[in-house]
Amino acid sequence: MKQIAYLLAIILALSSCEKFLEENPTDRQSVADSYNNITDLYLNAVAARYHDVGGKTNSCGLQGTGRGIYDLNTFTTDEAIMPTRGADWYDGGLWQHLFLHDWNGLDPIGDTWNYLFKAIIGCNDGLEHISLYASLHPGEDVSAFDAEVRALRAMFYFYAMDLYGRAPIFSSSEPKLEELGLCSRSEVTRFIVSELQDAVPLLANDMSNLPGEYYGRMTQSVANFLLAKVALNSEIYFDDDWTDASRPNGKEIRWNVDGKDMNAWEATITFCNRIKDRGYTLENEFAANFLIHNEYSKENIFTIPMDKNLFDNQFIYLFRSRHYNHASALGLNGENGASATVEALRAFGLKESLDDFSDTDPRFFASYYFGQVYDLSGNPVLLDDGTELIYEPWAVALDVSNTKYEKTAGARMKKYEVDPNGTKDGCQSDNDIVLFRYADVLLMECEATVRNGGNGDDIMAQVRDRAGAPAIPATLQNILDERLRELAWEGWRRNDLIRFDRFTASYTDRPALPHEQETHYTIVFPIPGEVIWLKDGQKQNPGY
Repeated sequence: MKQIAYLLAIILALSSCEKFLEENPTDRQSVADSYNNITDLYLNAVAARYHDVGGKTNSCGLQGTGRGIYDLNTFTTDEAIMPTRGADWYDGGLWQHLFLHDWNGLDPIGDTWNYLFKAIIGCNDGLEHISLYASLHPGEDVSAFDAEVRALRAMFYFYAMDLYGRAPIFSSSEPKLEELGLCSRSEVTRFIVSELQDAVPLLANDMSNLPGEYYGRMTQSVANFLLAKVALNSEIYFDDDWTDASRPNGKEIRWNVDGKDMNAWEATITFCNRIKDRGYTLENEFAANFLIHNEYSKENIFTIPMDKNLFDNQFIYLFRSRHYNHASALGLNGENGASATVEALRAFGLKESLDDFSDTDPRFFASYYFGQVYDLSGNPVLLDDGTELIYEPWAVALDVSNTKYEKTAGARMKKYEVDPNGTKDGCQSDNDIVLFRYADVLLMECEATVRNGGNGDDIMAQVRDRAGAPAIPATLQNILDERLRELAWEGWRRNDLIRFDRFTASYTDRPALPHEQETHYTIVFPIPGEVIWLKDGQKQNPGY
């Protein structure tokens, strides 16, 4: 039974995303009645905080909704594109501006900041109540609750630091103005690492993806995954002047892990091995991680639990991508949008002729709809004029308006199994949203091994063998391409491109902006203006 699901479902009046520094609960139990005993403390100070992991409205949740973290990490890269299709998907130029990195002032950037710091303030509120409860009940040990919320807050800080570089560090649910100064990127990174390392010993060692008491919760493996991500990106996250065309060397960045001194790459491998030792392993089938009932995956480490009967969390990505008629043939709905880029097609080895798939990576067929498509009974999907719907992957472009393939250009998202009983146009289904999984752990370990001077061939071969792909050398270029093939549509591409110094490069339909390649200023987003104005003398990120 999805125990945490039921606990979350009974929490009253948890607000959706609101503006930075605002908490406006209504129809909620009084504070005095909400923390009477250990069960109430868990429900209101800990479980309530997981409400912010998923979402149902724009810019809320770590994944599943639009115009938030996922879109900022995906549609700004060479992985995916939202083509303008006549009157569809222009939206005031939003999607074009995202893809072109011309995003100063775009609403999703400010709205995502507001969401993250609303979540952080919620964690601070939970920690204050845990601390108060501990002082009033000295005989009860609530240290595990404290560690869980601190680790969850560190995760929200991770996404804020990754997106914006600098951020305020504060521990109050009602921070004073003097607490809201922007800290350097390296300072925020050290805070995240310290919080996670302090929390790990007190976190449960259960598997967070499995139904049970710790389903969907912060556990040791989830925290170790985040630590591995931070360590792998140390050259980026410990660089406080990212526009000076230089970055620190990962071999010289020191980490203290369990009292041992090691460099960034050694630390990455150590955190990955912790997850490996817990018993996570690759599923036999790549697609098994994205089935309707994927909560028993041996590979998924952290997910957003989904249940159409319990939650209002949404997963809109399939809905946004499929052609209207394709979605309708599945009994759902669609918005005919998101598509693979030309660069993604090339990474998978797809030939433009579409008549020879001998060099096409097998994961392409599991990740994308292309060519002719069918309904769940195997019947061809038809267009309104009675002809068969055929997606044209190579016809994709930033603007396909008034072209022959205006409505059919682009390979579309397929990665998650269709839930035929999905509600809300298919946006509420029972497939848990995959955030962290073991294949990524192996690829992080492989990359860190290579960056540290070792040979990662055998590690990458595990991922490719599972996919039915032949072994290739674990060069850095091959690792970057492999991450796209394995993790397409999972929200990591921006993070990867920045680490490999490719985010500011030109590619199909995206010329680099003036001075972008020299200064790399677009590897972080601008700080929202209202945050800059909070304190006199506070400066915007360079380049904006």
